[in-house]
Amino acid sequence: MSKVATRFAPSPTGALHIGGVRTALFNWLYSKNKNGTFHLRIEDTDKERSKEEHKIQIIKSLEWIGIEHDGDEYIQSSKIDDHIRVASELLKNGHAYKCYCSTEEIEEQKQRAKQLKMPYIYNRKWRDEDEKNAPKNVKPVIRFKSKIEGNSFFKDLVQGNVEIESNLVEDFIILRNDGTPTYNLSATVDDHQMGMTHIIRGDDHKINTFKQIQIYLAMGWEVPQFAHIPLIHTIEGKKLSKRDNASTLDDYSKIGIIPEALRNYLLRLGWSYKDKEIFTLDESIKFFNLEGIGKSPSKLDISRILSMNEHYIKTINENDLYKNLVKFCEIYKKKIKPEKEVKIKSSLSFLKNKAKTLEDIYNNSKYIIMDEVEFNKDDLNLIDDKSKKIISVFQKEIKSLGTLTRDNLEPIVNDLIKNNETNFKGVGQPLRVALTGSKFGPGLYDIIISLGKSDVDKRLREILK
Repeated sequence: MSKVATRFAPSPTGALHIGGVRTALFNWLYSKNKNGTFHLRIEDTDKERSKEEHKIQIIKSLEWIGIEHDGDEYIQSSKIDDHIRVASELLKNGHAYKCYCSTEEIEEQKQRAKQLKMPYIYNRKWRDEDEKNAPKNVKPVIRFKSKIEGNSFFKDLVQGNVEIESNLVEDFIILRNDGTPTYNLSATVDDHQMGMTHIIRGDDHKINTFKQIQIYLAMGWEVPQFAHIPLIHTIEGKKLSKRDNASTLDDYSKIGIIPEALRNYLLRLGWSYKDKEIFTLDESIKFFNLEGIGKSPSKLDISRILSMNEHYIKTINENDLYKNLVKFCEIYKKKIKPEKEVKIKSSLSFLKNKAKTLEDIYNNSKYIIMDEVEFNKDDLNLIDDKSKKIISVFQKEIKSLGTLTRDNLEPIVNDLIKNNETNFKGVGQPLRVALTGSKFGPGLYDIIISLGKSDVDKRLREILK
């Protein structure tokens, strides 16, 4: 057997779908586990719908989640001449034929099948018809001459033996009447030329596998091994589509999901190894196998993704967490200035408290990131004359302190509570609003210590104006 080679072959007709990412991940992990290679093929032969920006988004999404392909991207449209040459060869050696059925005839056959509530299968009219009888005004398509006797089967590395009555696989078109190749021909020729040993993809491709194996055999090529992964469903049990919320990688990165957390979640979505839940990258490669893939569809559960993300936020090295936060803010929020790094990093232990996403951490640390306090209008109304008096006394008291610590701040706050005949909220709330713009957020002492004496003084002076 040749060295293992797998591929992921998306079409650049839209953003990368979460099901596609999991397929790419399984292919990548399988090849890495076997010390093989993993390739990216861009299937861009649908000229009308294929867009350069989608291709760039697909490549960036895979990079974001940490899936790197070997070699350059393989661009399908640059290989069309090879696909057409194979179609001509199949025609020449009797494995394909020209079909002169008009669009109206095919439409009629489809309608009839619909009325009979049967799946449409082309009636093979031109399979054995003499070309001398061909109408002059119809440009033919080229169809593959599928096997019609007995049963066809293949051994699936996930599903086991998959079998079908041969006559249910139609004589499928390999070349359209405008001379362009169809998916099944192009994918097969590409997989052969790329030296793919294992084709791992969604189980909605099973019928394509029957068609593609026939092309391999007709051309005398070595047939790769196939593995079909059950699809991802919504939590309600419906097939997940691109129209669903949270169906693309961008949907996750923009709410602040960490790439490693999503990768871990997708690894466990329909695959298991013993009762292990959390996998480092090295463990993912070491333990991944096709035997661990289940045979039933998996349900995409956003609450599980958030809880996995929360686990990563709590346990990840804080330098790495900060890097993730910086990247997130650069793309979706306000860029973090380098001079804020020390303050944010030293405060991450409480800024990440209860945070499920990077967005939560951003919201908690906004008061440090922003140079000017952004006030919530309703919360600003809490700063009445009594609050201003509390703020003024607090400001004077901390002037005599060296560095701010909980030990030297607590007595000041306790005196303010006592002297103003109020409670902690009565003192803490106005101070929190003055320093952060909101009555919600981290603990009061954490906020004061993280800002430092000069920033606290500056912000309190501003509010007293």
